Amino acid sequence: MSELQFDFDSLAKLAQSDPEAFEAKRVDMIAKLIEGAPESIRQRLRGFQWRIDMERQRCENPLQACIRISNMMWEMVYADRGFLWSLQALSDPAGVLGADAEATSSSAEVLHFKPPR
Repeated sequence: MSELQFDFDSLAKLAQSDPEAFEAKRVDMIAKLIEGAPESIRQRLRGFQWRIDMERQRCENPLQACIRISNMMWEMVYADRGFLWSLQALSDPAGVLGADAEATSSSAEVLHFKPPR
């Protein structure tokens, strides 16, 4: 088994028997995963993990944390210019990007300026 793979059952047992050791292992595994990612996305992954950690800290219990993080993930998929938008842009860039440009241009107001004397 590689370092990036894990055995859910053994981690669940560790979380039950020694929460501090589980937390240390969780942090270590996440750090190794981020360090193994391409350098161009590591900072973004660190930022994303920071957001997840902050949500976990703000919650009163693990279930609340799970719900909030799940909602955060769904928002990243469906929000404006989220993951779903990105996939549509890849499959039909003219359609998605054209629709954005059309919506923007139809709401613009043209300002007329007098030339300087």
